[in-house]
Amino acid sequence: MGDGRWDPKFWSSTRASYNASNPTVDHIFRSSRLAPDLAPADIKLRESRDSASNPNSTALIVALDVTGSMDKVLDVMARDSLGTLVASIYERRPITDPHIMIMGIGDFECDRSPVQATQFEAENKPLVEQMEKIHLERGGGGNHYESYAAAWLFAATKTSIDCFEKRGKRGYLFTVGDEQPTPILYAKHIKQFLGLDEVKDLTGPEILKLASATYDIFHVIVEEGSHARAHPDQVRREWVKTLGQHVLPLGDHEKLAEVIVSAIEVAEGRDKDAVAGSWSGATSVVVANAIRDIVAGEHREGAVRLNY
Repeated sequence: MGDGRWDPKFWSSTRASYNASNPTVDHIFRSSRLAPDLAPADIKLRESRDSASNPNSTALIVALDVTGSMDKVLDVMARDSLGTLVASIYERRPITDPHIMIMGIGDFECDRSPVQATQFEAENKPLVEQMEKIHLERGGGGNHYESYAAAWLFAATKTSIDCFEKRGKRGYLFTVGDEQPTPILYAKHIKQFLGLDEVKDLTGPEILKLASATYDIFHVIVEEGSHARAHPDQVRREWVKTLGQHVLPLGDHEKLAEVIVSAIEVAEGRDKDAVAGSWSGATSVVVANAIRDIVAGEHREGAVRLNY
C-alpha cells in the first residue's frame, strides 16, 4: 500500500469537520469495538511499496497508547498533529516519500483490543478513514506498563517495507505513551492478538532486537500522562535502560509531531541545535529537550545503540 500523495486541501477540510462545534475525541474515533480490518490476528502483511508517485518510500509507524490517560494526545493527533507531521516531513524532507501507519496500543494482559494497525498510506483520505476506526478501549491495568512491544512485534513479523528490502534503509517506529516498557509478551496473548503460532513467551528486549533489524525504534514519553506524572524518574529510567538515547521526553503533547519529525532529522544527520532552533518559540524548547540525547546521523550510518 502507499500510493497517492498527501492532499493539504483534504486535510484542511477534515480538520475543519473535526473542530466544528468542538466535538470530543469520541466524535473522531467512533468505533465501539475492534474494527476487523485493523485486527492484527487477521492481518497477514502490511506492505509499504514504492510506486510511481512514491518511488523512494520510507515506512513510518506511529503507535499511540489508547488507554484512558491518553485522550489528550489522541485528540490533538487527530485534529492537528497528523497534518503537521506529514506537512513537516514534506517541507523539511528528513526522509523521502513517507508511508505512514497509525497503531493503537493497549495492554495484552487486560484489554480486548490491545493492538490495532492501519495500512501504510501516503494519501490522507484512506489514512484518516482508517485512523478514525481505531477503537478507544481506554483500558490498561495496574501493572505500570502497556504493551508497546506489541507494536515492535507486529512490525517485525507482519510488515514488509521496500525502503529496507530494496535499499537497506530501516523504517522508523515511534511508540507514544506515559507508562514503562513492556517486560514480556506471553505466547498465549501473542497468538490471540497477533495470530502468531509456534511462538514462545518473548521478553521486551527480545522483541526489540527482532524489530530493530528493519526499524529504528523510539519511544515518546508523554510527561503530562498520569503515570508519567506520578512516576517520572522510574518511567524515564526504565525506558533509557531499554532504548538508550532513543527516548524522547515530551513536555507538551501538542508538539508530538514536531518532536517526531525532529528526531528523524537528527537521526538522519542534521545538527541537534539547528533542528531545535528551526522551530519557533516554545516549540523550540520542547523539541530541544526531547532530542537532546539522540546521536546525529545514527540512522544514516547504522550506528544504532540499543540496550538489548
